[in-house]
Amino acid sequence: MPEEKEFYMTEEGLKKLQDELEYLKTERRQEIVERIKIARDFGDLSENSEYDAAKDEQAFVESRILQVENMIRNAVIIQDDDVSPDIVSLGRTVTFSELPDGDEESYTIVGSAEADPFEGKISNDSPIAKSLLGHSIGEEVIVPTPAGDMNVKIINVQ
Repeated sequence: MPEEKEFYMTEEGLKKLQDELEYLKTERRQEIVERIKIARDFGDLSENSEYDAAKDEQAFVESRILQVENMIRNAVIIQDDDVSPDIVSLGRTVTFSELPDGDEESYTIVGSAEADPFEGKISNDSPIAKSLLGHSIGEEVIVPTPAGDMNVKIINVQ
């Protein structure tokens, strides 16, 4: 049996997944069952687009439920108690600037399950996070990007 992938996340991220799972299993499933029931009343199922759409949505929701259950089952809560506060690690927010004179950027490094770049949360699997992890304040780091290597300096870790 293949080894299950671990999903690194914060307590907050785990709670969000648990809330999503509860919503999908209770409310969302019931909404789709009602849509299927209504669509059946339209008649011939072979040419019933409402029925097909509801069944497709049902399959999507069931797939998402399995995915979320797997992520919860394999969740690893980020604990950074053992790491120096000056070192970039999971769950921490790192501020850096592109060298020689770029703007400052800040990101919180989280597991892939919680990543949301629009909220400033990047996955530990991203090129930026992979490059910064383990480095400390004041260090210069090379970050590989599709447009070429980017040199950054770590300014702060929280």
